[in-house]
Amino acid sequence: MSFLSMNFLLFLSVAILGYYVIPKRLQWVWLLLFSYIFYLASGTTAVVFILATTITTFLAGLILEYMDGKMDRELNGQTAGKLNGQTTGGLNSQTTWNPDTQPEKQTIPPPVPSSAATTSTSPLTPEQKKAVKARFKRNKKWIAAAALLINFGILAVLKYRNFAVGNINQLFGTDFALGKLILPLGISFYTFQSMGYLIDVYRGKYAPDHNLFRFALFVSFFPQILQGPIGRYDRLSDQLFGQRTFCLSRIESGLQLMLWGYFKKIVIADRAAVIVNQVFGNYESYGGIVVITAVLFYSIQLYGDFSGGMDVVMGAAECFGISLDANFKRPYFARSISDFWHRWHITLGTWMKDYVFYPFSLSKGMNKFGKYCKNHCGKHIGRVLPVCIANLLVFFLVGVWHGPAWKYIVYGLYNGVIIAASNLFAPCYQKAAKSLRVPAESRAWMVVQILRTFILVNISWYFDMAPSLGAALTMMKNTVSGFSLSALTDGSLLDLGLDKKDSVALALSCGVLFAVSFFQENHMEIRKTLARQPLAARWSVYLLLLFAIPLLGQINLTGGGFIYAQF
Repeated sequence: MSFLSMNFLLFLSVAILGYYVIPKRLQWVWLLLFSYIFYLASGTTAVVFILATTITTFLAGLILEYMDGKMDRELNGQTAGKLNGQTTGGLNSQTTWNPDTQPEKQTIPPPVPSSAATTSTSPLTPEQKKAVKARFKRNKKWIAAAALLINFGILAVLKYRNFAVGNINQLFGTDFALGKLILPLGISFYTFQSMGYLIDVYRGKYAPDHNLFRFALFVSFFPQILQGPIGRYDRLSDQLFGQRTFCLSRIESGLQLMLWGYFKKIVIADRAAVIVNQVFGNYESYGGIVVITAVLFYSIQLYGDFSGGMDVVMGAAECFGISLDANFKRPYFARSISDFWHRWHITLGTWMKDYVFYPFSLSKGMNKFGKYCKNHCGKHIGRVLPVCIANLLVFFLVGVWHGPAWKYIVYGLYNGVIIAASNLFAPCYQKAAKSLRVPAESRAWMVVQILRTFILVNISWYFDMAPSLGAALTMMKNTVSGFSLSALTDGSLLDLGLDKKDSVALALSCGVLFAVSFFQENHMEIRKTLARQPLAARWSVYLLLLFAIPLLGQINLTGGGFIYAQF
């Protein structure tokens, strides 16, 4: 079910209405029901895979908790049922007085409490405790690793099998058949979200959920299933399972955000996509300024599409009183590639940081490598190089996450190499800036940094949007070899699918988007400011956006979707 369809809007309306009508204790059940209805609409087969992820992760969490409890009992010197060969009784096994066999003054022992089934022994030595911890830690690792392998294995087989088989055939001259595998809706998002939960339980960050159906809602909550954000259990659980009363202002705020998201998607992104599809789809026919124009329009398309999608997702969740993690924060105002990735797909970046970057960079092997580099290459290299390698690993995985193609791997490594180089050569940059007396805190230098980052980001879009890695390299070559400014004056840019009227509409819409983003970047809270305005003023803005969508937008209510929904 596309978020751009009338069916979704009707579905969401029914879900919101029922959510506030039914008893509050059943609200989370209602969300679970509608989440699975939403998911079933994409195909019944896909449900098998989300159920597999849900059940395996849920059981693994419970097993990890059980093993923690068992370890604690052993560390406390507790055994079950026996102590030094003596059997303990239960609550009803107390000794009674028998005048024929016992002295008259014999007293009745007090009842043995039910906890007598677990009896304390002598304390363990530090060495024994260390051995117990090591044994349970090893067993927990195997359990967590098995669950991770199962779920990431499902993702790998469904998403990357044909890519792997194709490369093997090409490399070794084999003829393995390519499979016709379905790609379940949102598999990358719910897999990463579930595995983050499992790792957190393994680390002891929080206890696992003991209710399978509650956990199923965390995995499948329908607003975020298509394109994120990748949620964390400790921040979502209380919201998903809480009880909420109807609040008109909250509904209005959520629908307002959705409307703004649809404006960015339908009016801006889909119109910019006309030029993008024309040039990238016929990349051998274009060069120079035309290719540059298409890349710039792809920046517009992706910005409007991704940020618009996040607005729709977060607005829909807000209607239920649920606040999702921010996933997009005006990345084209970034002053470096590293800053860009702190603003772009934020939850994917934080997931990689918490579960890949830190474990790898702080591992024993990388610590030894850092010390070696420090002794042989200097303090700066010893400190920075392990971080650079960890970043390269992260961005390799980011590239793989984007899709089963070499172009995405190169896209990820391109970003990783730039970040690594900036870290490695930071002292050189600082010396050069000092010698050239660059005003580091000036507004002019900030603009230069933003433009520099924007150019570097646009270079990466060649790999992201081109049909293949070879196509991306061809487009890069044609950009340089066929460069000419004549396209700006001979009307070539108007032969790419947009006429003057469309171009003007897109320019005005982008102007509105830039103005809103600029004010937000300067700490103006647009939504709160709008909420304080009189009713007539607020609804004037809403109606303006609402009518702008059919009048200016490229509407396709029967299909299509957001770009990041494919992941």
